[in-house]
Amino acid sequence: MHTHDLPFDVDEMLAGLKTWIECESPSLDPAAVDRMMDLAAFDLAAAGATVERIPGRAGYGGSVRARFPHRDFGKPGILIAGHMDTVHPLGTLEVLPFRREGELCYGPGIMDMKGGNYVSLEALRQLLRAGLETPLPVTVLFTPDEELGTPSTRALIENEARKHRYVLVPEPAHPGGAATIGRYAIARFDLASKGRPSHAGARLSEGRSAIAVMARKILEIEAMSTDDCTFSVGVVHGGQWANCVASACRGEALSMAKTQQDLDRGVARMMALADDDFSIVRGVTRPVWEPNQPGTMAMFELAKEIAAELGFELSGQSSPGGSDGNFTGALGIPTLDSLGVRGNGLHTLNEHIEVSSLVERARLMAALLMRLE
Repeated sequence: MHTHDLPFDVDEMLAGLKTWIECESPSLDPAAVDRMMDLAAFDLAAAGATVERIPGRAGYGGSVRARFPHRDFGKPGILIAGHMDTVHPLGTLEVLPFRREGELCYGPGIMDMKGGNYVSLEALRQLLRAGLETPLPVTVLFTPDEELGTPSTRALIENEARKHRYVLVPEPAHPGGAATIGRYAIARFDLASKGRPSHAGARLSEGRSAIAVMARKILEIEAMSTDDCTFSVGVVHGGQWANCVASACRGEALSMAKTQQDLDRGVARMMALADDDFSIVRGVTRPVWEPNQPGTMAMFELAKEIAAELGFELSGQSSPGGSDGNFTGALGIPTLDSLGVRGNGLHTLNEHIEVSSLVERARLMAALLMRLE
């Protein structure tokens, strides 16, 4: 049987995916992420894989590593790497329930990236059912903290990737269905300002607001953005009472750059903003994954061929967004990213996928697994 003839069933895939989407798994809730990992572990085991549950650390959820049966079991092969955490807090299902509306299907994390993860599992399941053995052994690694910059599992991902010839990352496809062949560098920063408390009504002039300090710094930070290196502040928490001048405020910022040199210059500019009332601590970093590496481009050419056979054009681009592909690509391991589903609204309450892309991407993944050697 040819992989293009595998009997992928969109209704079956949606039914299975529904279970995953309705198991909410925000990054900052390790118990919720672990519930999702348990679901994935069961489905991987039921598909025939040898499954390990790897405990979480540093307050994050655990991971799942699944290795599929193969005559060369344990030898270097293909790693499928994905994250199961989402940006959506528990309770998002109440406002963004799993639902299909015509050719679109909605739900928290369905695009980023449970849809792509599920498609990868389905591709492996159908290959096994059809008795088709991939030329190389396949390992799946699902991790719990990508949306936070992968603070706890970077070493796990890198060490696993080093054992393999190829890495496939089913993050969502770009608009138009494009794959990712390189990614920009990303750095995170923890910000903290301090003030002098006083009664905000009776003794306002005696105080100095940490919130005001932070607000002025935010304007400075965001004004540093250029086409080559951007800065944004995405989290701010400050003060406790409206009638107290705030003595503390904290925030989180993110910088994204096209090259490592741009990022290094940006980091230096950011750190120079620190003073007696404002501290900056460098957080996790995603290294630049330089585009056009020979191994990655060979994989991309193969994926383009397969896409043409399936009736669509696959383009490739370097991406401003970060993913765990940054780590494997930066190590020089051939990596092809954004192989997951098409959709829109990721990280919003309009997150949805194009239903037709489930089968399209499953066929693409299955064919890649059968032709990489």
